[in-house]
Amino acid sequence: MSRGAPHRSALAGTAAAILAAGALTGGVLTQQAAAASDPLISQSKPVTASSVENASFPAAAVADNNLATRWASAWTDSQWIQIDLGGTASISHVELDWEAAYASGYQLQTSADAANWTTVYTKANGTGGTEQIDLNGSGRYLRLNLTKRATGYGYSLEEFKVYGQVATATTGYVLANPQVTGATPATGNPAHAYFHEFQANCTATHDLPDDPIVYPGKPGASHMHTFMGATNTNANSTLESLQASSTSCLAPGDKSGYWMPTMYDGNTPVDPVGLQTIYYKSSINDYTAVRPFPAGLRFVVASPTDSATDFTTHPGYVAGWECGNSYRTSDLPTDCPGGGQINIRFQAPSCWNGLYLDTPDHKSHMAYPIEGVCPADHPVALPMIEFKMAFPANLDHLAQLHLSSGRGFSFHYDFFNAWDAPTLAALVDHCIVGGLQCNARGYDETQPGRGAALNEQYLLP
Repeated sequence: MSRGAPHRSALAGTAAAILAAGALTGGVLTQQAAAASDPLISQSKPVTASSVENASFPAAAVADNNLATRWASAWTDSQWIQIDLGGTASISHVELDWEAAYASGYQLQTSADAANWTTVYTKANGTGGTEQIDLNGSGRYLRLNLTKRATGYGYSLEEFKVYGQVATATTGYVLANPQVTGATPATGNPAHAYFHEFQANCTATHDLPDDPIVYPGKPGASHMHTFMGATNTNANSTLESLQASSTSCLAPGDKSGYWMPTMYDGNTPVDPVGLQTIYYKSSINDYTAVRPFPAGLRFVVASPTDSATDFTTHPGYVAGWECGNSYRTSDLPTDCPGGGQINIRFQAPSCWNGLYLDTPDHKSHMAYPIEGVCPADHPVALPMIEFKMAFPANLDHLAQLHLSSGRGFSFHYDFFNAWDAPTLAALVDHCIVGGLQCNARGYDETQPGRGAALNEQYLLP
C-alpha cells in the first residue's frame, strides 16, 4: 500500500532556490547544469534493487530522467539500489532526488563485478531533498547502500543521476529496432480461460562447449551445452545464421536456438530423448495483451552459480527435478522410485523493457510479472517460455549424474528468438490471446471448432 505523503514535499525549498538562481541569469538554471560538467551516464541503464514496494514504483524509475516517477523500497532500513553503467566509468558527480521518504544514512559504493564493493562516500545525517555529491570513483556499477530511514516508510527515490565518463564500454547492449516506448503494463481482466498456450516440440541435436549469448564468437569458452531448435547453433550464431538454418522443431518456422547445460552420467553425455516440450504461455492475468517476441531477442534463464536456495526460490521455479515418485528436489535425483524419466520444468521471465534485445548480463531487459502484472519498467508482455525436459534414467547410475555446469541446482537455459515472424504471430494470436490449449500446430483438441493456426505440415495455411 503506497503512502499518502505529498509527492516531493521535501524538495520544495530546493526547487524554489534553483528557480530563483535561474531568474538571476535570465532563465531557469537546470539541476544538471548546476551539478556537473561531465555527461549524464546513468540514463536508461539497467537498475536493480533489493526490493520494491509494489509494481508502480520500479527500480528503473531512478534512471529515466523523470521526476514524476520514483522507486520505493520495502519498509526496512537495510536496502540498496544499483546502476550498471555499461562499462568501466570514472564517476565525478551524483545527484539524488528524494521524495518525502528519504534516507538519513547511506553509502555510495563502486564495483567492477557487482560482488566486491568499495565505499567512496558516506552520509550519516542526510536531510533529503536534492543532494549534489562530488565523487572521485571508478567502476562499472554504482550502488546506493541505504542504512537508515528518515521516516517510518521505505525509501523513495525519484532520480539517481550519475555523471562521469565511461572509459571502457562493455559490449552486450543490443538495441531493439524499433524500440517500444510509452507502453504501460496491461491490467485488463478478460474472460477467464484456464489455458492460453501452445507448444514448440523440438529434439536435441548436438552438444558443444559454446554459448552464442554469453560468449559470442568464442568457440569452446563455455561449459558443454545441449542444443535444440536451429541445427547450426554455435558460438558464432547470429539472428541471420539461425534464420538460415534447418530446425529440429516440428514447426519449420521455428529456427530459434534453445540450449541448456549438458547432463552427464559420469563422463557420458545424457541427452533428452525424443521431442521435448517448450511451452509458450501467458504469465500475466490479461492474456489478450501478450505479443510475439521481437526478432533477435535473447536471454538467459537462471544461473549456473545459483545455490540450492536460489534455485528453489527463483521466480521461474516450477517443480524442481522429478523422477518416478520423487519430485520437487533441488538436486539431481539419486533415487527414482517407480522408475521413469528424469524431468525438469523451469519458466522464463516474460516482461520486456522494450528497449534492448540483449543487455550485458543477458537478463536486465527481461523481468518476471508481479501478481500477474508486468512491472512498470518492463511493461511489454511477451510469451512465457517454460522448458519441460525429459532425460532417460539409468537406475544403476543415478549417483553419477551431474550437469556440465555443476550440481542440479545449477540448471539454466538460453533462448535466442529466430521464429518466422508471421508463424509466431499466428500461434500467439490464436492460442495465447485466444485462450486455448494448443499443440505445436496451434490446435486445441478440446475445442476442435476453433481450428488450428498451422496446417498438418506445421506451416501457415
